[in-house]
Amino acid sequence: MDYVGDIIRPPAEADSILLQVTVGCSHNKCAFCPAYKSKKFGFKDMAQVRADLDWAAARMPENRRLFLCDGDALVMPQERLKEILAAIREKLPQVARISTYANAKSLARKSPDELRELASLGLHTLHMGVESGDDATLARMNKWGDSAAMLAEARRAMDAGLKMAVTVLLGLGGVEHSRAHAEATGRLLAAMAPHQAAALTLMVVPGTPLWEEQQAGRFTLPDSRGMLQELRTLLEHAAMPRGLFLANHASNYLPLKLRMPRDREAALRRLDDALAGRVGLRPEWSRGL
Repeated sequence: MDYVGDIIRPPAEADSILLQVTVGCSHNKCAFCPAYKSKKFGFKDMAQVRADLDWAAARMPENRRLFLCDGDALVMPQERLKEILAAIREKLPQVARISTYANAKSLARKSPDELRELASLGLHTLHMGVESGDDATLARMNKWGDSAAMLAEARRAMDAGLKMAVTVLLGLGGVEHSRAHAEATGRLLAAMAPHQAAALTLMVVPGTPLWEEQQAGRFTLPDSRGMLQELRTLLEHAAMPRGLFLANHASNYLPLKLRMPRDREAALRRLDDALAGRVGLRPEWSRGL
């Protein structure tokens, strides 16, 4: 496979064929994100995409899942996306699930009919980095759009038959806005009702604008207890009527995996036990991005 730069994919796509169809991210301005800083956004040549599909067909004939990389494949013109999805169906007929990253900006460019068309051609799941439901936090982190835009676009995608898997970032509001960030993010998840939500814990990476803010004393990351309290507050407000809620990423202090709404109260009790010191936390040395 031909890859330009490092390839980033959601944890859930660990066993998927990783097909790079774009390079980088069309927005690439989020203050906390180091993923695509060294890449200039662009589309991969279709001849290379087809060559990569031939490579995967010869070496990965049993893989039934495929993820379209990089950070913003959905921003491509509709006809190009249709050509890629048709090529996947032609060369990898065993693939039953195609996923990609999406954001409010790229979703807003697609009409309801276009989204339904992509779903009919095999696109199955969109991974959206919601990060926060607090508009002040989103603005500070230079995310495109506000919480209302993300809610509207996620609903349009689901109405078109696409599955939504969203991620949020504990700690993104800093110590000062921790509670506001947690409450608003929980309320957004409840209103959005995605098929899956995952809470990761922010780790500030050198070289990002947020790292500079932290070094200058203008941003303070909550400590482990603060992150646990934030997760509890978020979950308290995230009355999702369905779906999985995950907090089992390597960055998290207390791994959780629950089916909503069935397991929410048990998870809140476990968080209370952790805050009281009755449950051990993941040590710092074993945490990672």
